[in-house]
Amino acid sequence: MVQWSQLLLLLVSIISLFLHTGRAELVVQNVSGFSWKNKGVVSSNRCNLFQGRWAIDPSFPLYDSSSCPFIDPEFDCQKYGRPDKQYLKYAWKPDSCNLPRFNGKDLLMRWRGKKIMFIGDSLSLNMWNSLACMLHASLPNAKTAFSRKETLSSVTFQDYGVTLFLYRTTYLVDIVRENIGRVLKLDSIQQGDAWRGMDMLIFNSWHWWTHKGNSQPWDYVQDGSKVLKDMDRLMAFYKGLTTWSRWVDRNVDSSKTKVFFQGISPTHYMGQEWGASQKNCNSEQLPLAGSTYPAGTPASAVVVNKVLNRMKTPVYLLDITFLSQLRKDAHPSMYSGDHPGVDCSHWCLPGLPDTWNQLLYASLIM
Repeated sequence: MVQWSQLLLLLVSIISLFLHTGRAELVVQNVSGFSWKNKGVVSSNRCNLFQGRWAIDPSFPLYDSSSCPFIDPEFDCQKYGRPDKQYLKYAWKPDSCNLPRFNGKDLLMRWRGKKIMFIGDSLSLNMWNSLACMLHASLPNAKTAFSRKETLSSVTFQDYGVTLFLYRTTYLVDIVRENIGRVLKLDSIQQGDAWRGMDMLIFNSWHWWTHKGNSQPWDYVQDGSKVLKDMDRLMAFYKGLTTWSRWVDRNVDSSKTKVFFQGISPTHYMGQEWGASQKNCNSEQLPLAGSTYPAGTPASAVVVNKVLNRMKTPVYLLDITFLSQLRKDAHPSMYSGDHPGVDCSHWCLPGLPDTWNQLLYASLIM
């Protein structure tokens, strides 16, 4: 166990060193873009959607939160008193090409009669809320059916037969209640049965892997035949994500289903990560400029890259980490309804997740 953990941490350190020294292309070139025929980069002379800058766009935001019936209160920053509005006006500008303008009607026409599922934690909820609002703003008179439940929620655009599902799962792998308590099983995905039959799957995980104490939703972690009180969390994430990758390779027919992984969404709880004296994201009103993030690439993103590169099934990495790291201004902070404390994990809506969905749309049409 110790040897595996040390090996993974050494790998993370080596790759992070490459990323910090400007040699990132050598390490992540085959996950910075995507071709559906293989997991290679979209060709170096075309476009890397994920390297660029933020710029004011007067046409933003893409919708008004007060007119969208699908936003969870914790993301509706304007409703809960956020006084500034410039964070709503930033658009992502890739360096090597133009990001296509989102066209909700076109997306619904392309995916008529199809089922799209977001699978993951509250960051998946953030992105699901966003896409539902973007589509609603494109077709405000379209008939919709909305179901919000603890595990499985949905928004259906009835005129097009398109359903956006949200399956809430904190780890992708299972938590099972046994005699000893709640057990996080790193090699089990029984809940995966609910993900079958979809035309598009958008997975996400990491947010909960670091939680400890009262916010930790399990009592033990099972790694193969070993039941442990705890283990290295990055190693646990690596093993759980490897189990997920095997599930995808065994259960997804890539000729029928497109698979995405929603990249690691960063937090902004430590101002020193971006060179600020303040404690966290509260009161931040401007994104960072530049082509790097001072704290570098998170180790969790390196783990995601490693796992995806070994998969047989084509998986498009929505590599949102860097562009989201720059948006220290885009969190709800203290303007998140009944959400306790300062929220520097999730994102205001309208806001950054709208760009994630623009990138999702671009990946489908470019």
